Amino acid sequence: MTGLDHVGLCTADLEVSLKFYRDGLGLEVLADFTLDADLEPLLGVATSHVRTVFLGAPDDGGMLELIDLGEPRPEPPGSGLPHRGLFLVSFVTPVRAALDRLAALGMGGAPRMMTGPDGSVNATVVDPDGVTVELLDRPVAQV
Repeated sequence: MTGLDHVGLCTADLEVSLKFYRDGLGLEVLADFTLDADLEPLLGVATSHVRTVFLGAPDDGGMLELIDLGEPRPEPPGSGLPHRGLFLVSFVTPVRAALDRLAALGMGGAPRMMTGPDGSVNATVVDPDGVTVELLDRPVAQV
């Protein structure tokens, strides 16, 4: 393997998820497009119209892909607690500023916070689809 390109999240409402990740966490929209193709062989979902938005930081290689498959899906557990499927997405960001933006938007729920021995702050919030999102003051590799 040469690297991790992106993580994809199928959203119940792409616009609400954009509000959370772009406006709340401060990620930038890197690409926003619609695919009109038979995607069942690749995705295993009978859909031919998919909107996808890639978000991230321009100088970072990792991206988050928000996907609208164009048809309703069963609701996720939404508890923000570990469950089968995607549990955690981590972002390096000024944590307190991100929490303030999310609170102003009425998003993220009540954050769980921890201060490390070095004074760094970590927090978890829940995105609109119930995915736990971890906010880190610094990358794990630098801890």
